[in-house]
Amino acid sequence: MTHSPTTGAARLPLYDATAEAASGVVIDRYSTSFGLASRLLARDTREHIRNVYALVRVADEVVDGPATEAGLGRDLARTVLDELEADTERAIALGFSVNPVVHAFARTARVTGFGPELTKPFFASMRMDLERTEHDDASFATYVYGSAEVVGLMCLRAFVYRAGRPTFDESVLVDGARALGSAFQKVNFLRDLHADFEVLGRSYFPGVEVRTFDEATKDRLVADVQADLDRAARTVRLLPAEARNAVGLAHALFQELNDRIAVTPAHRLITTRVRVPNAVKARLVAQVLAGRAPLRSRATHRQSGGAA
Repeated sequence: MTHSPTTGAARLPLYDATAEAASGVVIDRYSTSFGLASRLLARDTREHIRNVYALVRVADEVVDGPATEAGLGRDLARTVLDELEADTERAIALGFSVNPVVHAFARTARVTGFGPELTKPFFASMRMDLERTEHDDASFATYVYGSAEVVGLMCLRAFVYRAGRPTFDESVLVDGARALGSAFQKVNFLRDLHADFEVLGRSYFPGVEVRTFDEATKDRLVADVQADLDRAARTVRLLPAEARNAVGLAHALFQELNDRIAVTPAHRLITTRVRVPNAVKARLVAQVLAGRAPLRSRATHRQSGGAA
């Protein structure tokens, strides 16, 4: 039996902190945008958001490449994903998992008040990545809800769980959280058109193929993302004060991405992953902290053909 300096003392707080630290590493390694935005949150809220993101990222890696590179076929990847879901549900019920990322996520779920009503749609969408390569309108809506909108709802629970009953219809915040999650997912689909189609063999947008992707198609998809961003913008100021800057920054970063996609020629978009330069990120942080977050559409005021 091994011993440690904490033998005889309460061990769960140490394990909780270690699990949350592991989740923090995941978000720092995988997402500069979410990592940057999360730094504007109070410490405990930031930990909850990181806990959510880490599990989402790990599940995504089961279906998006690393598992395949490790030698897992589709059937075995599905088994691993099923086991991850079962472990997640068990950890939410019991308050413990031997997987630190799952443990941290379950702690957030138990503290903030969500459970299988949000995790089941998420894992169902992850499973769809193993089962289909194209979507129709209905399956696309189901996929986006489970893969992104419920993640927005999980984050919303982390933002409001201590705020008490809101003085307005909570469905307004729910709509905003879903819209922002949807916008994030669709922007990432647009950024990853080539990789999704050529590497993973997937076409997420119904009826859209890389080989026939043109300006009209791009403009239609950008407008759809903008509609989601505009819906989300109307609810940011309704969030608890400590969450407004972080969500406002995340919104501003994806607004900037959508604007850059709008001015990137379609033929370049399928070979170039649009990014926000660090200098622009710094400017957006300053605007948000100064209370001047650009929570409105800007893409319609630009002309197509600019560089990404």
